[in-house]
Amino acid sequence: MELDPRGPRFAATLTTVVLIVVLATGWGWLALAQTVVFAITALDPRRGPYSYLYRAFVLPRMGPTTQREAAAPVRFAQFVGFCFLAVASVGYLAEVTTLGVVFAAFGLLAAFLNAAFGLCLGCEAYLAIRRLQARKTA
Repeated sequence: MELDPRGPRFAATLTTVVLIVVLATGWGWLALAQTVVFAITALDPRRGPYSYLYRAFVLPRMGPTTQREAAAPVRFAQFVGFCFLAVASVGYLAEVTTLGVVFAAFGLLAAFLNAAFGLCLGCEAYLAIRRLQARKTA
């Protein structure tokens, strides 16, 4: 499966906004909602809520692209985001605010780098892991 690379970047932009709000307000339930978004998108990036928004409102104004990217690195990145935001959600909801802030901040950093510069840390980690696996089997 391949994806329009602008979709995950759009999702990263929305995630950046959500995580700024989480960090500014300490709303654990919003962190939990973002965790659910990550979980859905990790299963299938085309079915994530932000993907639907991208296809409904952004793509018609931008038009199609010939650029494609593999879905596997994006799925891995979404799973990593899920893990970080799950810990952040537990931190906020259990009133261990420092835990929530630290893990939400890591999530914000990763989302911002993807949104602003197209650098997907989770995708890069996925590719590095694959290279290491290939060396072990070679």
